[in-house]
Amino acid sequence: MPMTSAADGAQWARRRTYAIISHPDAGKTTLTETLLLEAGAIRLAGQVRARGENRRTQSDWMKIERERGISVSASVMTYEYRDLIFNLLDTPGHEDFSEDTYRTLTAADCAIMVLDAAKGVEPRTLKLVEVCRLRDIPIITFINKFDREAMEPFELLDDIQDKLALDVSPMQWPCGSGNRFKGVADFKTHEFVLYKRPDDSDVSRSERVPLDGEAIHKVLTEDELTEVTEGLDMARELLPAFDAKSFQEGHLSPVYFGSALRRFGVHELLDALADHAPGPQPQAAAKGPREVLEPGDKEVAGFVFKVQANMDPNHRDRVAFVRLSSGQFKRGMKLKTEGGKTLSVHNPILFFASDREIADEAFAGDVMGVPNHGVLRVGDTLSESGKWRVSGIPNFAPEMLRRARLKDPLKAKHLKKALESLAEEGVTQLFRLQVGGEFIIGAVGALQIEVMAQRVADEYGIDVVFEASPYDTARWISGSDADLEAFIDRHKTAIAEDIDGDPVFMAKSAWEVNYSQEKFPNITFSATKERS
Repeated sequence: MPMTSAADGAQWARRRTYAIISHPDAGKTTLTETLLLEAGAIRLAGQVRARGENRRTQSDWMKIERERGISVSASVMTYEYRDLIFNLLDTPGHEDFSEDTYRTLTAADCAIMVLDAAKGVEPRTLKLVEVCRLRDIPIITFINKFDREAMEPFELLDDIQDKLALDVSPMQWPCGSGNRFKGVADFKTHEFVLYKRPDDSDVSRSERVPLDGEAIHKVLTEDELTEVTEGLDMARELLPAFDAKSFQEGHLSPVYFGSALRRFGVHELLDALADHAPGPQPQAAAKGPREVLEPGDKEVAGFVFKVQANMDPNHRDRVAFVRLSSGQFKRGMKLKTEGGKTLSVHNPILFFASDREIADEAFAGDVMGVPNHGVLRVGDTLSESGKWRVSGIPNFAPEMLRRARLKDPLKAKHLKKALESLAEEGVTQLFRLQVGGEFIIGAVGALQIEVMAQRVADEYGIDVVFEASPYDTARWISGSDADLEAFIDRHKTAIAEDIDGDPVFMAKSAWEVNYSQEKFPNITFSATKERS
């Protein structure tokens, strides 16, 4: 679909909704804050490098995030730059929070991939790019930490191409790294952007010097200038030029170099987002009057990609993050779920990290918070008619299964409510065995279990232990009624239901799944399930 420009008067065309993806410790949180600083959305970046109790950032608010210095919940930050409205989805970078990250990517139209210049493509980055591929999300690459010793530029670019099967088009070429880092040459303007360690009090506006002329010899030695010009020439010869169509289709990534911590190269990255990031895209629908929701459609419709409880510890609140897919939302509107529940949205929220403000209106591409008391779950679609259900919001089979054991058996009902509430948020998955009714918690890593235990204790006052489970692997099962009945009858003690009531096979190993598949070829064992 040809993208409407902001000049056409459509407010939705001004929206740019993007996520930042990276392996843990590549510098994603620092880049997030520096982007906000460069856009003029905050005055000081600074506390990323602080120590002790002050070690927190604009985008991290949960207690465990402040203690560990990591991001574990996706937040949304809205800011304005160059007459565009940017919605930045800050995704968890820690490896134990991949499922929340995956689902957040369903709300993004573009992604910035952050790589550590000394390490290149790391395993978690690989998985996140695979999720982007499922939706053909265009990716802009930012190679971070060039103020430290780094791999050679061609080695980094080869690493991206080989591991991600993604064409790359460098928009800049770096001169040195670490103590030798002098800056980057700009392909388009044929200027050299000079790296200087910025003063903490001023917003960086890098000095530019033409590559042709006398001034460049005052900032680069002959060897450095030769290194840069040869690098530029080789890159032009060996790598494809930037092509907007190939980028929009998700096949080619423009590459930028810099240092988020030193605020170098981030302004150029911000301009790249303004120049190249696509506006709101059509959203596929599993049910509705048509197969897709177009951003220019009149009917207001959107989907819940995240639910966050207790963002404000003083008020036990529950906020659904809704990505608007179409229409112009106005405060006070009544919206319906596909299941027929009606919500009067009187206090819709626009986010700035942990700060919020009431939104009088919102457009396709915007992300707004809808306060509710357990009515909305991840995967729900809200629309004026209640006839729509969007597709493409998955559950992933957990990589870790734990059994919930109460220290006080009298609190069984309270535990059920707590576990269901957290499962609806998408924090973890919840399975209940058909025989015995025991709860099994599914997660993608140990830290996720730790966060859940802390939240159950802090928010619900329940002392629970998540201990080793006899099960190793969970798979959703489907087939004809007769085939399912036969399989379930044979494996009664290993059958559970998820929070939607769908049947799940709890296997002791991946081998058992494969063996069962051979014995029951008419049963489908799925590692993903569309949220319903």
